[in-house]
Amino acid sequence: MSKPLIVFGATSFVGQILCRYLHELNQDGSLNWLMAARSEEKLKKLQQELSGPHQPQYRLADAANETQLKALCEEADVVISTVGPYALYGEPLIKACVESGTDYCDLTGETQWIRRMIERYESQAQESGSRIVHCCGFDSIPSDLGVWYLQQQSQKELDAPCQHVKMRVRKFKGGFSGGTVASMMNVAKEAAADPALRRELQDPYSLCPPDNKPAVRQHKITAARDDDVDSWIAPFVMEGINTRVVHRSNALLGYPWGQDFLYDEAVMTGGDAKGQSRAKRTARGQTLMMLGFALPPLRWLMGRFLPKPGEGPSPEMQRTGFFDLVFVGHTAGGKTIRTFVYGERDPGYGATARMLGQAALCLSRDIDRDKVAGGFWTPASALGNHLIQRLEQHAGMRFSTDPVSAEAPQS
Repeated sequence: MSKPLIVFGATSFVGQILCRYLHELNQDGSLNWLMAARSEEKLKKLQQELSGPHQPQYRLADAANETQLKALCEEADVVISTVGPYALYGEPLIKACVESGTDYCDLTGETQWIRRMIERYESQAQESGSRIVHCCGFDSIPSDLGVWYLQQQSQKELDAPCQHVKMRVRKFKGGFSGGTVASMMNVAKEAAADPALRRELQDPYSLCPPDNKPAVRQHKITAARDDDVDSWIAPFVMEGINTRVVHRSNALLGYPWGQDFLYDEAVMTGGDAKGQSRAKRTARGQTLMMLGFALPPLRWLMGRFLPKPGEGPSPEMQRTGFFDLVFVGHTAGGKTIRTFVYGERDPGYGATARMLGQAALCLSRDIDRDKVAGGFWTPASALGNHLIQRLEQHAGMRFSTDPVSAEAPQS
C-alpha cells in the first residue's frame, strides 16, 4: 500500500476545513490519508466528526518535537502543513522532510521565512529528493497558475509570451482568520526590528536564485486609474507574496517569459468618482494597518479586536465566498490578451483548503520525480497544468479566456 498523505496541524482552523474536504473526497476509500496534531483530545473530536466507513486515523506530533516529526515524515508520502505562523513553528518540519526525502506542501505567505528555508535546506532537498512546494493556498496558486495559464494562451494565440502581466481583483468575498492575522503581525514585528528584512520585503525578486536575479524595476501600485480594466485600482494585500512567487516561477522555469518580465497586482474599486475615493481609502487603510502591526502598542490594541488563532470566517461565509480575477497581458510587440480565474468558496479558507489538498494530491499522484526532482518549487513550476486540471475538476475553480464564463455569481 502506498504511503499516506498526512495533514499536520489537522485541528487548526484551516486544517479542520482541509480534513473535512479530504474526507468528502474519500467516500470510496481510494485516498490514503492521516491527520496529525499535538492534541489527542482535539484529534479524537475531529475524528468522531469524520465518521463513516473510511474514518481517518491520526498521529500525535508537536511542531517542536524532532522525534515525532521524523517519525511522521518517514511514514508519509506528502506532509501538508497548516501550522503557522511558519516563521515561528515551521522550520523543524521542513528540516524533517528534507532529511527523510519526504514531499511537502503548505499555505504560507511569509516571504522572509521561505527565503530562509531555501537558503538553509535547498541543497539538502536536492540531494534527498524532498520536493518542497510553498504557497499552495489563495497565496499564491491563483496568481501563479493564473500567469502560467495566461502565458500559455499568449503563446498559442499571439505566438509570443507577455512581457507585462497585470492581475486585477474584480470581485472578492471572504474573511480573515486568526492564523492569517498572526502571520501578518509576526512579519511586521520582524521587519520593525530588522532593517535588512525591511529592504528584503521591498525586493520583488527576493525569492529568485540570488545569482540570477533580473534588474528590471517593477511597477509600484498606488491608488491610480487603470485604463486596461476601466477602473480605479488600489494595492492588493496579497501582492507582497504573490509577485515574488510568480517571479520565482519564471526563474525556475528558465525565464520563458523573459528576464524583463513585469508583474503587478491590484484591486479594482470602480470606474467613477466613488471608485477613486475607495481606491484612496484602501491604499491608506493598508498603510495604516501595516504600521499598526509594526508598533507594539498598536499591535496589542489591534490584537484585542482582530480574530485570534483558531478563529475565522463562519461556515456560511466560507460557503458563499468567492474570488474573481482578471489577468491582462501585453507582449513586447504591443498585443494584448485577457484571461480570467474564478474560484468558489471563501478565498482564504474554503477555497484555500481545496487548493492545498489538490496540490498535495497532484504532487503525489501526477508529478514524476524524474520530471520534478528534489528542491524548493512553486505551484506553477512543479505542478503546472496537472494542478489546473485538478482545480477545475475538484476545487470549484475555472481558468478561462471568456469573461462571461468567469463572471462571479450575482448576490
